[in-house]
Amino acid sequence: MQTLDAKLDVTDPVAEVRAFNRFYTNVIGVLQGMYLGTPYSVTEARLLFELARQGEAAVASLRRSLDIDAGYLSRVLARFEDDGMVRRQRTPADARRQVISLTSAGRSAVRELDARAAKHISGLLAGVDRGRLLGAMRVITDVLSEVPRQRAIVLRPPGPGDMGWVVQRHGAVYAAEYGWDCTFEALVARIVADYIDNRKPEREAAWIAEVDGVPAGCVFCVADSDTVARLRLLLVEPAARGLGIGSRLVEEVLRFARRTGYGEITLWTNDVLASARRLYEAAGFTLAGEEPHHSFGHDLVGQTWTRAL
Repeated sequence: MQTLDAKLDVTDPVAEVRAFNRFYTNVIGVLQGMYLGTPYSVTEARLLFELARQGEAAVASLRRSLDIDAGYLSRVLARFEDDGMVRRQRTPADARRQVISLTSAGRSAVRELDARAAKHISGLLAGVDRGRLLGAMRVITDVLSEVPRQRAIVLRPPGPGDMGWVVQRHGAVYAAEYGWDCTFEALVARIVADYIDNRKPEREAAWIAEVDGVPAGCVFCVADSDTVARLRLLLVEPAARGLGIGSRLVEEVLRFARRTGYGEITLWTNDVLASARRLYEAAGFTLAGEEPHHSFGHDLVGQTWTRAL
């Protein structure tokens, strides 16, 4: 995929948004003349899709839905009518009011547009990190929407492929946010492999947090001893933060540890992970000790936190 302009001044938010707009419109082919090699412009394709979605629609409704100039909309509808793509009908209740609907030829054109769009987007998604991409798109949609969308958040046991996701996202997120090297990803891989190979189902568990069906967080609860549980590998995707996922994952671990019969729970973290430490403090953990160490390419201060159950 293409990259944003290397000369972009990231201190100027207006320039950054405009650069993203130029980048994305080029990626989806908006700047390449007719839409996806069809005889229709992007606006005309949107109009056809909107008619297919509504079944039939008043001209005023189409103008509002698509934010189209009235004169331009009238010219496009006239051309579509001449080409046999749409039909106009007067409503029985008000002869002055026209409704527009697709003909069979119009519906066939929409099916072709839909197939081409699906093929184009499938190609775009091939080989990219879909979770990050879709999460970022949801963030943009939510921020720019007038009414925040209700997010569907689910905590579930790990399924096929989730353990690989846990390792990959820990490596990617901590490298991006803290500059940690691949030795951290190796540590996470060893923890995950040990959990898979040696898990005691009645004493240990893990959870994946999903947002709108996409993995967005994780946490593990393992046995530290017969009486002490250990919370491990808490992660929340950057795009999913602020939804309360981290606190829900921590509370799920505490409920499981109590139900399983542990008397205490512990965890190890580093002082630079300020957001995680605030979650632990809010959940009743207290700092039991700390020690400097050099790991993951950095000088860090490791911390042990505990709480009674």
